[in-house]
Amino acid sequence: MTDVFAGAVDSATAPATDARAVVPSDSEALGAVPKALYVGGAGDIVMRGVHGGADATWKAVPAGTIVPFRASHVRATGTTATAILALY
Repeated sequence: MTDVFAGAVDSATAPATDARAVVPSDSEALGAVPKALYVGGAGDIVMRGVHGGADATWKAVPAGTIVPFRASHVRATGTTATAILALY
């Protein structure tokens, strides 16, 4: 398949080209900083921004939402949302 955008410069605001499952953890950071997170199952997400010093809780995130937040951590404690994907 031809990708007419193969030579384009990637940026934090460009569409994602990869997705990886997120396993919430109280001790481990995400492997790489994503552009956004996709939430497959509704609930709360406790996460820390890439430049943040504290965790924040995003309450009642609806299923099917793309959260435009560059998280460094997604915490297990307090996160009730499911089927979370990191978008790169």
